[in-house]
Amino acid sequence: MAIRSNSLAAPGRPRIGLLARGWRQIAVAILAGAASALALPPLGWFPVLWITLPVFVLLLDDAPARPDAAPLARFRAGFAVGWSFGFGYFVGGLWWIGAAFLVDAAAFAWLMPAAVLALPAGLALFWGLGAGVARLFWAPDWSRLVMLAMALSLTEWLRGHILTGFPWNAFGYAMMPSPVLMQIASWIGIWGVTFFAFLIAAAPVLWFSRDPAYRFADRCAFFALAALFLANVGFGVARLSAADDATVPNIRLRLVQPRIAQDEKWASGRDDEILGRYLSLSATGMEDGKPAPFTHLIWPETAFPFLLDQNPNALAAIGALLPEGSTLITGAARAEAVVGEEVEARVFNSLQVIDSDGFIRQSYDKVHLVPFGEYLPLEAIFRRLGISQMIALPGGFAAGDRRLTLDLPNAPSFSPLICYEIIFPGSVVDAGNRPAWIVNLTNDGWFGDTPGPWQHLQQSVVRAVEEGLPVVRAANSGVSAIIDPYGRVRAQRGVEMVAVLDGALPVALRPTIYSKYRDSLYFALMILALVVVSTRGFTRTKQRN
Repeated sequence: MAIRSNSLAAPGRPRIGLLARGWRQIAVAILAGAASALALPPLGWFPVLWITLPVFVLLLDDAPARPDAAPLARFRAGFAVGWSFGFGYFVGGLWWIGAAFLVDAAAFAWLMPAAVLALPAGLALFWGLGAGVARLFWAPDWSRLVMLAMALSLTEWLRGHILTGFPWNAFGYAMMPSPVLMQIASWIGIWGVTFFAFLIAAAPVLWFSRDPAYRFADRCAFFALAALFLANVGFGVARLSAADDATVPNIRLRLVQPRIAQDEKWASGRDDEILGRYLSLSATGMEDGKPAPFTHLIWPETAFPFLLDQNPNALAAIGALLPEGSTLITGAARAEAVVGEEVEARVFNSLQVIDSDGFIRQSYDKVHLVPFGEYLPLEAIFRRLGISQMIALPGGFAAGDRRLTLDLPNAPSFSPLICYEIIFPGSVVDAGNRPAWIVNLTNDGWFGDTPGPWQHLQQSVVRAVEEGLPVVRAANSGVSAIIDPYGRVRAQRGVEMVAVLDGALPVALRPTIYSKYRDSLYFALMILALVVVSTRGFTRTKQRN
C-alpha cells in the first residue's frame, strides 16, 4: 500500500482550501482561536469548540510541509498554526487585562497595548510548541487527535509551572461551564480535563474522513469520543444527584463586598472613610438584643490603605463591631522589620484573623505574588526601561515562605489564599495538614465589569471540585461567593455591586482522588496516550508493508 500524504492535498480528505496558505492560514487560525474564547466565562458557549478545534486540526493537516520533509520543517509548520491559534485564544480570553492599565492611566496606559498583545503572544508559544511537536508525529487517521491532545495538554501543564506559572484559562476550563461537566476534575484535575477537552472538542473532524482506508476507524473513534463525553455528563449527573447539602452547624458567614475603586483605595486621607464603609456594611441588620447575623466576618484582599497591625484605633473599632466570640478574616498589608546593615521593612500582602477583642491572632503572607502587579521580576532591567510594578509600593510586596492551614475559634481550620493563588491546581492547601474549607480573598477591582472576575470565579469553583472543599470567596468588587465542594455556587454577589453576602459553610467531602494523587493520574493518562499512538503507528506501518 502506498504511503499517504499527511497533507490535506491528499485526495479523500476534507480541506480548508486556499485559506490554508500563507497569511490566510495565520488569519484563519487566529480567528478560530479567538472564537474559542467564547467558551470561557462569562459566556460559556462551549459547543463553539466543536467548530473551532476541527478547523485547527484541518489547518495542521494542511500545514505546508511534505510528509518526507525534514523534522524541522514539519515542526515549524505546526508551530506557526499552533502559535496563531493560541494567540487568538489568549487575546480573546485575556483582553480585559488592559483595564488594569487604565486605573493609573498616567503611569501605565502606554503599556496597555503591549500587555494586551505581548502576554498572549508569549503564552501562545506553548501552543506553538505543542502543535509543532504533534506535527512531527502527524498521522492520517484518528491517532493524530490523540497526539495533538497529548502534546497540547503537556505544554499547557508547562505553562502552569514555568517562570512561576500562569495557568489562567487552561483549555480544560472551556469545557467546564457548569458543575455537571466538571465533576471529573475530582479525579484527574484540570490537566486531565484539558487533555480530554482537546480530544473531544476536535472529534467532529473524524466524521468527515472520506479516505476509505481510514473512514471506518475514524468514525468508530468519533463515536467512542462522543460516548466518552456522554459518560462524563452521566458521571456529573450521578455525582450531583447524590450530593449532600449539609452545612457546618452554628457557623454563619458574612462576606462584605465594598466596591472600593483602585484610585480611591490608595488616595491619601481616606483611611477613616474606607474603614467606616467596611464597618457600616458589616453592621447591616445588627440590632441590640438580637442574635448576631454572623459568627465569621470576611473582608477582601488588602482591605485598608494602611497597616492594620500598626493602627490600634482601627483594631479597636473592629473589636467594638464584632459580637462576642465572632471572628474577622480580612486582607491587610503587613510590615516586618529586617535588621541588617540598615533597618528596612518588608511589606507582605497578608490575610489576618482578628478576634472580638480586636487582637490579631494569626497572619498568613501571600506566597505566590503576581509578576509586574505585586513585584517586578528582573527589577534592575525593567526599571531602566521605566517599568514598575502596578502596586504603588516601593520595591513591591515580599513573598511569604509557605502555604499554611489556619485554625479558627469555633470553626474548622481553613486554607488561606489571596487573589490569584487559587488558580494554581494542586497548590492550594497544605498537603500535610488538610483544612476543611478554603478562604479566597481577592480584589479584582482592577478589571471592572469584564470577563476577568468571572473567569477567576470559575477557577475557584474548579478548585473546590478538585479538592472536595468548600471555597468562600470575598472580593472587593465581585464576584463574592460561597461554593460547595461539588462546585455549586450556593450564593454570590455579582461584579460592581456594593453588597453583603450571608450564608452557611458547606461541609467538606472526604479527600478526592485528585487531592490524594495530584497530577499522577494525568501523567498516567499521558503514558497511556503515548502507548495508544505508538501502537497505532506500528499497526499502520505493518499495513503499509
